[in-house]
Amino acid sequence: MKSQAIVEYGAPLQEVESDIPTPTGSQVLLKVSHCGVCHSDVHLHDGHFDLGGGNKLDVSRGRKLPFTLGHEIGGEVVAVGPDADGVSVGDHRVAFPWIGCGDCPTCRRDEEQLCNKPQNLGIQVAGGYATHAIVPHPRYLIDYSGIESGLAATYMCSGLTAYSALKKFGVISDEERVAIVGLGGVGMMGLQFAKAMFEAAPIGADVDNNKLQAAMGSGAHATYNPKDEGAIKQLLADTNGGVPAVIDFVGSESSLKFSTSIVRKGGRVIVVGMFGGGFSMPIPMFPMRAITIGGSYVGSLGETLEMMELVKAGKIDPIPVEERALDQATKSLDDLRNGNIMGRVVLKP
Repeated sequence: MKSQAIVEYGAPLQEVESDIPTPTGSQVLLKVSHCGVCHSDVHLHDGHFDLGGGNKLDVSRGRKLPFTLGHEIGGEVVAVGPDADGVSVGDHRVAFPWIGCGDCPTCRRDEEQLCNKPQNLGIQVAGGYATHAIVPHPRYLIDYSGIESGLAATYMCSGLTAYSALKKFGVISDEERVAIVGLGGVGMMGLQFAKAMFEAAPIGADVDNNKLQAAMGSGAHATYNPKDEGAIKQLLADTNGGVPAVIDFVGSESSLKFSTSIVRKGGRVIVVGMFGGGFSMPIPMFPMRAITIGGSYVGSLGETLEMMELVKAGKIDPIPVEERALDQATKSLDDLRNGNIMGRVVLKP
């Protein structure tokens, strides 16, 4: 088994060879065919998140090095434990990675992604930047028949993150348009799901004009560059006072400031991106504008199954996916860190 692993936080990943694991109990062994490179992998590789004001959130603890990243995993079942029912050798599956303890009230209400004792693939336990990966139970393996394998893997984080965040909007009237801020890989997923979930086509915003052009080509009703003078004023005019809901797929100080500026009275802002920084707003403005600012962290297993049915039904247009060799993992993280990736990159061992 070969892996591209963290041996030192912030340093290039290194190839690590080890024995192919043997699944026990309900475990399933996947031979990895594709593993998506996600922006959260960049922060894990760095070992911290930027909290703004020079403060950092250390995420390097509790993880034994070398450690294998990668939580958007697809592959072929090549071995199963004695208690692994419902899956067979030769099946092709993608893995739901947001696994919890399975016993707490949070897990029992199908919110494993929010468990306080997480066992997420590629986050707390070894992931898919490797030739093989262990999945703890067949219930986390999802049939992706009819979907291109590399694209299917990316739905396990970027697709699910977008879908779950959009569900938090609640009821949107047919004549109103939601806004997608940040049109990278996850944002473009959000654009596609918004088209399928709401009557009116969404609007998009990004500081990269190439991404704005791509969004228009993918069905956005209109796009705006927050760097342009008058962008907020124009958007508010075009939407008769603002949008009912915004997803911030960037999560920076400037993107959240823009997002809260374009939401109408009584609207909702959902923060998904974790670029970093701080945010402040005068407290009286919350009741005066009656806006809600909340966060969304990936999604549940139930939401994953719902999302995949939408995709299988052909209601979600695919986003661009670039395949790269496994030994390009470090370069892919650097490209993502520097904003040089359009769509998604998947590693192909």
